[in-house]
This record gives sequence, C-alpha cells and structure tokens, in this order.
Amino acid sequence: MKKYKRLLLMAGLITLVFVLSACGTAPINESSTGIWDRYIVYYFAEAIKFLSISANTGIGIILFTLVIRIILLPLMHFQTKSMRKTQELQPKLKALQKQYSSKDPETQRLFREEQQKLYAENNVNPYAGCLPLLIQMPIMMALYQSISRVPELKQGSFMWLNLGKPDPYLILPILAAVFTFASTYLTSMSQVESNASLKIMNFVMPVMIFVMGMSLASGLSLYWVVSNAFQVGQTLLINNPFKIRKERAEAERQVKERERALKKAMNPKKKNKKK
Repeated sequence: MKKYKRLLLMAGLITLVFVLSACGTAPINESSTGIWDRYIVYYFAEAIKFLSISANTGIGIILFTLVIRIILLPLMHFQTKSMRKTQELQPKLKALQKQYSSKDPETQRLFREEQQKLYAENNVNPYAGCLPLLIQMPIMMALYQSISRVPELKQGSFMWLNLGKPDPYLILPILAAVFTFASTYLTSMSQVESNASLKIMNFVMPVMIFVMGMSLASGLSLYWVVSNAFQVGQTLLINNPFKIRKERAEAERQVKERERALKKAMNPKKKNKKK
C-alpha cells in the first residue's frame, strides 16, 4: 500500500510541475527556451499546424485530439479493465470491512493485509485508474498553451469560432458538458454497487467543464468535445454498460437456477408425495 501511495504521490508531483510550468503567457516560437515551452508546447503547435488541412486550425485540433486519443487507447483500455476488476471486488471488500470493523491498530493492520492479498490474488491495482488522468493533464495544458501562446493558432478560426477566444454562443461548452456527463454516466452504469462520490462527479465534472469553457479559448472546448465524444464511443465499444448489466443479470439467473436445482435435489419428498 505504501509503495503505491509513493508512486501516486510522485506522479502527482510530476503533473503539478507540468501544470505550474505552463503558466507563462509570452508568445512561443522556435526561439523559445525551456523544456515546456520549446519542446512540448512548441511541438504540440507544430503537430496541430501539420494536421491543419487547408490551413484550417480547427481541423488540425480535431485530428490532433483523435491521434492523442488513439495513442492513449491501450492505456485507457488497461484502466477500464482495472476499474472493472476493482468494481467486481466491492462485495468482498465490504465483507472484509465488516469482518475487521474495529478501529484498533492491530485490526486495521490485518484488514490492510487482507485487502492487499485480495488485490494481489485478483491482479488488481486500485490506483491504476489515476494514471490516464495524470497523463492527460499535461496534454490538455500543452494544448491550451499552444492555442493561446502560438500566434498562428491564436488567430486561427473554425466555422463560427475564433479559436483563441471563448465560444460566443456557448455551443462548444454545452456540447463538452453533455459528452462529459454521458461519459461519466456510462461509466457509473457499469458499477456493481451504487457509488455516492461517482454520482456527485457525474454532475460536478460537466458543470466544471461548462464553466471553464465559457471563459477559456474555444480551441480547448473543441478539444474537450472531440475527446469526450471519443470517450463515449470507446466506453460503448470496450466497456459497454448495457452489455455488462446483461451479463451480470444472466450470471445471477444461472446462480439462482443452480440453487433451486440443488434445493430440489436435497428435498425429493415433494415429488414422491405427488406420485
């Protein structure tokens, strides 16, 4: 447990460094200095410009977002599998919590040992779900800095949008919030048991995205729309909650049928009486 906590702390600190290093406002070009400005933000901007068909920056952002999502797809698939394994263990974890309910140090030590044993036996890492978020944070910051600090992208336009300024009609922030809600809601549907914190996040995250989209560059809102729409499609493809619920219902039905068959086999008297 301590090992995982240290790794998570290190990853969080690295992300914090990236975020803090992205606070500059000076224009970025090939003469810029610093690892963040010169080698990350600048090359993000170059990639977007390369993908901008007919010099259309909006298309470049869309294609760049899709490329990033496809690159991250194996990692997201790993996260999804890990989360599903963790969800399946929730009944057993609750049983352990009930068994070791006492708050004295020795009982809590035994609980942690049994919990880690359960995770190890089922090949589950409870912190794996944080990894994609820690990776996406610097990507999102770099994209925002590219749009807001590289002159060619800051002045770019797409349909009704000035990509360096907020969407005046709030269409993209609304779409970003809708797809964010759809993504988190579909994820919560596959939960074995109701999770209060996840239910709260289902509504908090879309509201946060909408509020930020009202004031940030519309290029970032465009990224959120494409990225979260991709996430919805990905969830329906590799972690379809409707399919998962159907599989669980079928598994429960089979268990109940076996229990009924076992009871009938152990109590044959009723059949004999009818005869």
